[in-house]
Amino acid sequence: MSESPSAAVQAARHQLAVRLREIRKGAGLTSTELARRLEWYPSKVSRIEHARTPPSVTDIRAWCGACDATREADDLVASAQSADSLYVEWRRVQRTGLRQLQEARTELYERTGFFRVYCSNVIPGLFQTPAYATALLSSIARFHRAPDDVEDAVTARMERSRVLFTGGRRFAVLVEESVLRSRIGDSSTMAGQLGYLLTLMSAPSVSLGIIPFAAPRPVWPLETFNVFDDARVHVELLSAAVKVTAPSEVEQYIRAYRELGTAAVFGAAARELITNAINSLG
Repeated sequence: MSESPSAAVQAARHQLAVRLREIRKGAGLTSTELARRLEWYPSKVSRIEHARTPPSVTDIRAWCGACDATREADDLVASAQSADSLYVEWRRVQRTGLRQLQEARTELYERTGFFRVYCSNVIPGLFQTPAYATALLSSIARFHRAPDDVEDAVTARMERSRVLFTGGRRFAVLVEESVLRSRIGDSSTMAGQLGYLLTLMSAPSVSLGIIPFAAPRPVWPLETFNVFDDARVHVELLSAAVKVTAPSEVEQYIRAYRELGTAAVFGAAARELITNAINSLG
């Protein structure tokens, strides 16, 4: 697995590496002696102990066995799996299709009261029309070579979007103006999607801001991210989904959201940008 860009992931892996090194030292073994027992190259032991290579479950159990510390193995395996869950490659979660991924997040969406969303590339998932979602998920499935269950995935995404209208939740969304101009699907699909944004803006639970092309920027354009209450952030990269839970990192995303919001326009000015984008479709 690739190393996560999130410091929370690396911190979790570092803690695991430290614990494995302590177990090795507690057994009175040098790294070379441990490598010999495991029939590994010494460099592998070094990479694991310095958190450069995350150990597999098999590696952890073998390590503990060689150090007469098998009772430690289950806890260490759980720690490793927890760290891995913070950074998940799309190819892992999409290997059975896209529907399951949509459904897996439903519980999180239902228990969240306050959503902060920043989108620099596409319309936020909760705000998508079926046609727009179909065009977008079709391109994702093709690019990632996932099984084609787009129709079911779109249905699941629309079901999840019901949280917009239930439970007294709040949705604060910032979108770059470029998102309004990026064609996902054909002109009819984009017109319908942009028209739906105008409709959603009238909902009392929704705050939609658009960051104009020409706006002075307090923060450079970032990757798309979602903040769930004040406890968790999901960041969407090309190759992976990153889950941020460390309070200091969550606070950074909240602060970035606030600063990006100072460059956004709302209300009538935002409606004008959306209307202009619709008119540009021809």
